[in-house]
Amino acid sequence: MQLQDGGFCSPFRRNLQQTLTYWSVFFSFGLCIAFLGPTILDLRCQTQSSLQQITWGFFCQQVSLLGGSGLGGQLRNSLVTSLTALLCSTLVISLMFAIIPFCHHVILLSVAMGLGGLAMGVIDTIANLQLVKLYQKDSAIALQALHFFIGLGALISPLVTEPFLSEDSCVLGFNSTTNTSSSWNLHHLRNTLAGSGAALHNTSQYPLYVEGIVVTKVAYAFWIMALINLPVPAAVLALMHHQRLLPCSSTSPRLLDREPGSHSAGDGCHGDRSLFDCCKSANVQDRPTTFFLLHVLGGAIVFITDGIIGSYAGFVYTYAVSPPLLMRHQLAGYLDSVFWASITAGRLAFIYFSCRYTAPVLITISLVGVILVQCLLLFFYTSGAFLFIATCVLGFCISSVFPSMLAFTEDTLDYKGCATTVLVTSASTGEMTLQLLIGSISELYQGVKLLWLETFLFKGATSSKAECNKSAVLLTRKSTSEVEPRSLASTTSLFSTIVR
Repeated sequence: MQLQDGGFCSPFRRNLQQTLTYWSVFFSFGLCIAFLGPTILDLRCQTQSSLQQITWGFFCQQVSLLGGSGLGGQLRNSLVTSLTALLCSTLVISLMFAIIPFCHHVILLSVAMGLGGLAMGVIDTIANLQLVKLYQKDSAIALQALHFFIGLGALISPLVTEPFLSEDSCVLGFNSTTNTSSSWNLHHLRNTLAGSGAALHNTSQYPLYVEGIVVTKVAYAFWIMALINLPVPAAVLALMHHQRLLPCSSTSPRLLDREPGSHSAGDGCHGDRSLFDCCKSANVQDRPTTFFLLHVLGGAIVFITDGIIGSYAGFVYTYAVSPPLLMRHQLAGYLDSVFWASITAGRLAFIYFSCRYTAPVLITISLVGVILVQCLLLFFYTSGAFLFIATCVLGFCISSVFPSMLAFTEDTLDYKGCATTVLVTSASTGEMTLQLLIGSISELYQGVKLLWLETFLFKGATSSKAECNKSAVLLTRKSTSEVEPRSLASTTSLFSTIVR
């Protein structure tokens, strides 16, 4: 099914500044995602702590991101509060990058990482919601572009940090006259620790000193990223000035109030609720069963797919250098970069595909591609060449699931549900949970067994979603007053395709 040509161009021209601003704040989001993995060893040296202690930074960032997703729902009641929250969040990210070099204790570093994660969660919820409200039926295209900027930031962040990473041990032990660590060992260890839930095993062979002379230069990388991020809060501030939301511009009426097709806060849009408001009995007692099933379906899909993104990126290197592949460490180090590059390219390509095809078609193709690639990995698990091919295809297919699912769910519920907050929170929870799950059992189930586990989780979730899909179609037919016929048709199309 094709969409109408030019349907996106008119609202894009009308909301150009707002759209570019929301895209830029997701660039900040991407910067924060990718910097911690490559710099973890240098941050360990800076704080003079052990690897077990420094990984608290990972944990604090992930938990705070989850909390920030819920907090973003509380701060989206109006355009003023939404843009103010985005302004504060982007400033916090620049501030976090600037103060991390001064955090010489792991507790201070964890606090800084927690504040950054909180800002990331707020950005994730509000930017997605605002674009959905701006474009509604055409939001799939804008959301694909929005998530492309995450990948762009995630690609730039390692490029900035790479020149400042220590080639040898960045803490010289007092009892050692020469540095016994090699750059090969540290490169291997960085890639092993790339996942937020990575298990810390077999690290005793590396002389990682806790006390000694700190020789790291990673502080310059964080200061450069703070400067790179500064134009983003400036863009948010410029948007607030343009929309007459600043005190100095309050004498003129707001531009959105003068737009005939705009939606003001409280415009009868029931979507302006936080995750907690969505669960209040007064807000859900009159909803049909399909309302809950669609949220469960969407939440389950993004829970699994975002969890796969985090766990695959975190553990593909460990899998490649372990039996049965035993790939060279230098070659395996490219897998993570290939995966993120494929995700970024996929999101860029799906901007065009969203112009031509509906969200249900894109979701179906993406899910079939993800399942097919993971099944093939189980049969060709001894082939290093196929691992690279599968990494490219998996990243490309899985890249569009979240933005397409968000656009589809909001469109099906006629923008009256709490889909944005539910999906963002589910995605954050899945990314954290699956990484911790796979990391905690990686000692017991190594190599191909990790692929079996990941495939089993995804196929099991897909089977349970198929059962929900059948019920949703039947119940939606009884609730046509709640869901539009056009949305019902697209829902039935997606559900029946997945079930088959």
